[in-house]
Amino acid sequence: MATYVAPGSPHDVADRSADPEPTWRTLGLGTMASLLVVSLRRRGSQSFVAQCQWPRFHPLNERMNAVRHHPLIMVESTRQLAVALQRHHLPGVRGPLEPVSVALGVHPWAQPTERGDATDVVVRVGVSDQAVHAGVLTAFRLTAEYQHRGRPFATCTVRCARPPDPGVVSRRQDVPRSALLHPPPAAVGAAAEPDVLLARAPQGRLLIVPRDPGHPVLLAGRPARLPAAAVLEAGRQAALLNCGMTSAAMAGLRADVREPVPASGALIDIAAEPGGCRFVVMADGRAAATGGVTFLTP
Repeated sequence: MATYVAPGSPHDVADRSADPEPTWRTLGLGTMASLLVVSLRRRGSQSFVAQCQWPRFHPLNERMNAVRHHPLIMVESTRQLAVALQRHHLPGVRGPLEPVSVALGVHPWAQPTERGDATDVVVRVGVSDQAVHAGVLTAFRLTAEYQHRGRPFATCTVRCARPPDPGVVSRRQDVPRSALLHPPPAAVGAAAEPDVLLARAPQGRLLIVPRDPGHPVLLAGRPARLPAAAVLEAGRQAALLNCGMTSAAMAGLRADVREPVPASGALIDIAAEPGGCRFVVMADGRAAATGGVTFLTP
């Protein structure tokens, strides 16, 4: 991958005229505060370098003096990078391609801890596996390596493709709200009650029932189906709840969305496996999504 050129260098100044700055409007975000990607520069035919800025008081983060950013911030940053690439760098896109597969690996010992206002992060971006049909880009893969002060601390890969038809979203589980029991935030690695995505139903079934149906990060715009990042977070929360682990023990996440997952009411099954947990999201009796969580070895 091409060598990173520091902001402010002559090469960077030349690139600024060719690479438009991402804005919250061009990335389709609800507010300026949601913007995590502040620049994206081409460095080769399939490689780019980006700058991200992660606020300490991001909605997903705990309210602490020293914060280690929530892992979904990396996923959301990668999603925003995918949108920016489609708008400015990938030819033949007609309509947005969305993440349908996500994989995240972190090095907890290398993750930055923020005690001030925000963390500045450099991201090396690679694009591969572009699929074109009749001259139209129908899918691609994006790999983002996150670095802080020259040290890599996470890698996130997303496969983007045409989103499922919102008209065929499966039925939700017909369970009265009064019969549901939401776990406390700490039990699922969430910072606050609105971030909890799970609830226990009768007979101990575990359902995806977001406490905040319009969560500004996980469910922005109140979609009828769960985005891949929300499926990933539901799997992470289910794994922590099932295994009794803390967020700090997590080393990897993955999710593959095969069919539309309703925004509320899908059943999630979790099972332990060596080194972590795997999960299946069921909708209308079918496996709509699968994934897993990897924990650090003792």
